[in-house]
Amino acid sequence: MRILLILLCLELILPLHGAEANLNLATDGRQTLAAELAKITKAPRPKPGIDDGRIANTTALMLEQANYLHEPFDATLSSRFLDRYIATLDPQHVHFLQSDLDEFETYRTHLGELTIKQFDSNPAYVIYNRFLERLQQQAAYVSQLLDHGPFDFTGNEKIQSNRKQEPFPKDMAEARQLWRDRLRYEYLQERLVKEGRGGVANLLVSHHDMVGMGLAWNDFHNDIVNTLSRRYSRILRTFREWDGDKVLEIYLSALASVYDPHSEFTNKADFENFSISMSLSLFGIGAVLTSEDGFCKIRELTPSGPAFNSKKLKPNDRIVAVAQGDKEPVDVVDMPLNKVVDQIRGPKGTEVRLTIIPAKATDSSTRVVVKLTRDQIKLEDQQAKARIVELPDGKGNTQRLGVIDIPSFYGSFPTMGARGKSEFKSTTVDVARLLAKLKQEKVAGVILDLRRNPGGFLQESVSLTGLFIKEGPVVQTLYPSGEIVVDADTNPDVQYDGPLVVLTSRLSASASEILAGALQDYGRALVVGDSSTFGKGTVQNVSQLAPYIFSRWSGMVETNDPAAFGALRFTTQKFYRASGFSTQLKGVVPDIILPSIDDYVEVGESFMENPLPWDTIATAKFDKLNRVQPYLTELGKRSQERVAGEKDFAYVREDIEKVKKAMADKSVSLNEQQRLKELEEADAQQKAREQELKSRKVPTEKIYEITLKNVDLPGLPAPLGQSNVTASATKAVPEVHLDPAAIKVSATALAAEDDNSIPAVQPADPEEDVAAEEKTPSVDVPLVEAQRILADYISLLSQHEGTLTANHPSVAP
Repeated sequence: MRILLILLCLELILPLHGAEANLNLATDGRQTLAAELAKITKAPRPKPGIDDGRIANTTALMLEQANYLHEPFDATLSSRFLDRYIATLDPQHVHFLQSDLDEFETYRTHLGELTIKQFDSNPAYVIYNRFLERLQQQAAYVSQLLDHGPFDFTGNEKIQSNRKQEPFPKDMAEARQLWRDRLRYEYLQERLVKEGRGGVANLLVSHHDMVGMGLAWNDFHNDIVNTLSRRYSRILRTFREWDGDKVLEIYLSALASVYDPHSEFTNKADFENFSISMSLSLFGIGAVLTSEDGFCKIRELTPSGPAFNSKKLKPNDRIVAVAQGDKEPVDVVDMPLNKVVDQIRGPKGTEVRLTIIPAKATDSSTRVVVKLTRDQIKLEDQQAKARIVELPDGKGNTQRLGVIDIPSFYGSFPTMGARGKSEFKSTTVDVARLLAKLKQEKVAGVILDLRRNPGGFLQESVSLTGLFIKEGPVVQTLYPSGEIVVDADTNPDVQYDGPLVVLTSRLSASASEILAGALQDYGRALVVGDSSTFGKGTVQNVSQLAPYIFSRWSGMVETNDPAAFGALRFTTQKFYRASGFSTQLKGVVPDIILPSIDDYVEVGESFMENPLPWDTIATAKFDKLNRVQPYLTELGKRSQERVAGEKDFAYVREDIEKVKKAMADKSVSLNEQQRLKELEEADAQQKAREQELKSRKVPTEKIYEITLKNVDLPGLPAPLGQSNVTASATKAVPEVHLDPAAIKVSATALAAEDDNSIPAVQPADPEEDVAAEEKTPSVDVPLVEAQRILADYISLLSQHEGTLTANHPSVAP
């Protein structure tokens, strides 16, 4: 079924999102939506804050003067800015009417003058509030439609899958038709899911049969109505909760993105989250929170955090009030989630009191107060980690291969006005420790897995490259002035000199492309993966606005909080490989390309708005090691033979054809029988695959997980229950991955509190789905093939005098 889920995700690009698995189905969705419509009617509309003009003015001037392009904020850029802001709010052209756009034309060529000369950010609020009005009208119309009973899905209607390039509705009648079509699509999606709880056979049960079987069709319909009502309610609540800071952030980010896709403005809360993501630590209680029906709910607890150690908090507890130390509690019901999080976070050693409704409380009036002392929370799951795979070498012996997963290039990130001090973080230091362990355990070769690495600190990619080469240039940086600066590894020490493979994907971006490109240029590593990496070849600086605002308007601003004015991330340079080739747009092309679904979806720099062009500069001087080229032809031949005959890659090719067909189709059928047939075919195919996987012999490989917690302990931990080939963390059917750090998400996508994917068929029972996955072996196809390529590489190297291994390095011919 999973490939169909991918295809359905590709079918319809909607701004309405809804992963409903965590919602309480006992809540009446109609009442929830009615209540939200009442609230949004009475809620005050956001308006410019006292410092908005200064923030907007400073942001605009910084973009004019410091962004790589140095484009003036003139009438042409103003026009692009207006279009971009409108598209950010309404990317699928379903909310704003033509009359709205005609009204907004007054801003078309004047936004630069308003922002820089008049300190006027009012257009942000005028346009946003109109969007909120249309969103409210859509929800009210949806509520009426849902009250009229089930839709008919026996006709031949189709809905356009992507309206991004289509005109906006000309009037309210046309808008309502679009809203109705979208609701019918969503209703059908939910109906297919809920009918399918007992398998595809149940999908073919007719309305008459369901009544005959004693099933309550009205309850079935009401369940769908509740789900959709809650979804629209949640969307309304999310946008209703936007305050002036959020509106200004989206507005100024739209301005920044007109310059290039990686420039953006972040407000105080989002900048703090960015800092956390780079340093992998924060100060708080160690809980992952979500928002549900107006309540802040604990989704999970971070092991060893204050909340976990207290033994007083559990997942699904609802937080209704927050108090600082001995101060009075603040009611947080219906408060925006980011505001609740901001209250819970705080300096290390300070006390926070949470008033909660326990998950197991039988009476909703139950209240329990939990006192916690904030501490540093380490986001250890995002740190580098390794595994040792022990497998037969075909000669009666075993061979050990090392795999290092590098999720990002993180490091300590100092910020003005930061709360607490984080301990030092470095990807390079962590990987060096893992490499030392792998060498100690006598691995014959190493794979660096960069498939999900969106980048991070540029300097970390440079220093990490230095772990594998003696000395030399790693990346060249071109400034707008034409100056070229070479960042080089100056440390002659080599941490690891053995056989090396770099595994990449379309999601390997920015700093990870520098690492892969440098090791490829030097001939130090064999690069394997998708047809290219993401293609982000630009450098961004992050600058808080506070120093500029304080210096220009000393004593005139509303607050002395340096974080209150947010920060601007803006593109300042382009980077190039040591060979002189830019990674911009084209990315890094692997030495050996593996079939991948990601090559057939819109993932990468070339699909983003306003990307900078690809070009080249002069090659830097460096000594090539030539450790790959002598073996590349033979390695590629062996891999191609495996890929052509391997069952898992046959599955990948089948799925690629389905994805290509789905991408080419411009519409989605609203005929239930046609969709049922598609589900039945996909379900039969998936069951056949699962059966084939179950019939395979149990692999004899052993896998040992190495983390930064156990890396310094003697020996190895106990091997995992399943081998590397059948690790439960991977999927038997390749999925389309959309990395939030590398891909811009529209403002409307923020309506999804837990899920940034588009509406799609989802498992009816998540617990049953997980159980099914655990029973069925699964394969990380690219990683398995990368291991085989590495084993071939080691074998070819061993045939030459002076074998190149991890523990006995020498220069291969």
